[in-house]
Amino acid sequence: MSKKEQQPDFLPEIRVGRIGVRKVHQISDEELTRLGQGSGQSLFLNFGISVLSVAVSFLITLLTTTIASNRLFYVLVIVTVIGFLAGVVLLILWWYTRQPISNLVKEIRDRMPPEGEAQQLTPGYSGSVGGPTEPEP
Repeated sequence: MSKKEQQPDFLPEIRVGRIGVRKVHQISDEELTRLGQGSGQSLFLNFGISVLSVAVSFLITLLTTTIASNRLFYVLVIVTVIGFLAGVVLLILWWYTRQPISNLVKEIRDRMPPEGEAQQLTPGYSGSVGGPTEPEP
């Protein structure tokens, strides 16, 4: 079989809709880095929830079983208390370090002037894709 025989008799129909307006948002390198990192603070949340889950499991174990060995009982109590403390600390760290990406996107979008409002260009800016140019003498 040749290539021509393997191809279907028709090609899929492709429709392209035009975009009426294109808005270009300029962002700084720091903003781009923050967008690229995403929400890295979610590790605090994930570990906090995991550690609290382990602490709750140990607490349920302490409350529902009789433990004959004092040493084992003390170990379970210590692990439970440390688990609750570590989980709460991690959740507090997550709460104070979270920076939603939506806030950054809103900040970037708010720089765009409203529709129909004229904006004065700075001297030496041609508005071309290449960026600022030297002013003409």
